[in-house]
Amino acid sequence: MSRKQVLRSEPGPHHQGPGRAPLADDTGCPILHVDMDAFFASVELLERPELKGTPVIIGAAGARGVVLSATYEARRFGVHSAMPMTRARRLCPQAVIIPPSHGKYSEVSKGVMEIFHTITPEVEPIASDEAFLDVRGAVRRLGPPAEIAALIRAQVAERHGITCSVGVASSKFVAKLASRHCKPDGLLVIPADGVVEFLHPLPVAALWGVGERTEQALVRLGIKTVGDLAHVPASTLQREFGAVGTHLAALAWGRDERRVTPHAPDKSIGAEETFSHDVDDPEAIQRELLRLSERVAARLRAGGHVGRTVSVKLRRSDFTTITRSRTLREATDVAKEIYATACALYRAAGLERVRLRLVGVRVENLRPAGTATHQLGLGERETGWREAEMAMDRATRRFGPEAVRPASLVRPRFDGMDL
Repeated sequence: MSRKQVLRSEPGPHHQGPGRAPLADDTGCPILHVDMDAFFASVELLERPELKGTPVIIGAAGARGVVLSATYEARRFGVHSAMPMTRARRLCPQAVIIPPSHGKYSEVSKGVMEIFHTITPEVEPIASDEAFLDVRGAVRRLGPPAEIAALIRAQVAERHGITCSVGVASSKFVAKLASRHCKPDGLLVIPADGVVEFLHPLPVAALWGVGERTEQALVRLGIKTVGDLAHVPASTLQREFGAVGTHLAALAWGRDERRVTPHAPDKSIGAEETFSHDVDDPEAIQRELLRLSERVAARLRAGGHVGRTVSVKLRRSDFTTITRSRTLREATDVAKEIYATACALYRAAGLERVRLRLVGVRVENLRPAGTATHQLGLGERETGWREAEMAMDRATRRFGPEAVRPASLVRPRFDGMDL
């Protein structure tokens, strides 16, 4: 079985799709892994309901763009996240391509995480669209873990109009496998005494830590399934793979002692763009730095953050990457200030006539926006760029990402044609 087929088997008797009750015993299974289904695509379809049931791909349409998300209709053609867009379009030429709207995804993600925190404070986000929850402290109030999982699914659907899949198990590792196993729009309970029965038929690639190279090495040793791996002496695995072998030996028997730990606040927020062709025009590069600064600032404001350190990533055509950073006097979430710093860093790097493949902007040293203070300069108004950009945020949420943009990012038109 190939890596792409991992966890694609039919749901078992402990799977709950719409309208079915879970049949498994969830005693001793306090860990939930909740994962939104095709998250970015699902959010976009809220505004494009006519596309439901059709192949849709989220990502930049350029030659060097990559797939960020795809509906399950597109995935049937082999499209998946991180795939080059050119390949995705060859596999599924009839798909509708929608450019990403990160502000919308951030808003929905924030709302979903709020639902999780009404269930339990023990929430560990691992991405914008998925998290682990330890619900043992919520059982007396809300019922057993499977009922809590069903409640979460219902609230996500009711409040945000999207679906999620939930794995319920005794450990984080098994819960995550369970949620993937029941996608899309499912709930799967793996009983504490049924972990081995669930794990051992799976391909060895299902284990955390087994990448393509490790999988190839295991297969050369005749190890194709988790069950095969489980019956190899731990000393042999350690000799062949070092510490990774010891880790895999434990996972093969469902042993995962890691606890759900509430996630630390974001340490940085950034955005980057790969050009469709290498660029050495400083004006074009600075326009892209402006676009990225706008995106980063919007995400900072959406998350309630400000940051003091601005950094840029500059990747040459030969893939050599240079980063430069500068710490500001005061923390900010204003695109104008981030952009000015990013441009200064770009100029200081001495790459103004060097062909670049990728540029990125990142803000670090984050803190809650409410704790930041701002010292007004002589003659400076109390309201200014930040309030203007917040108004742009509101317009973007209402009318879409192209509603309000800096003039330099608007392509001129003549007689209805792009110039």
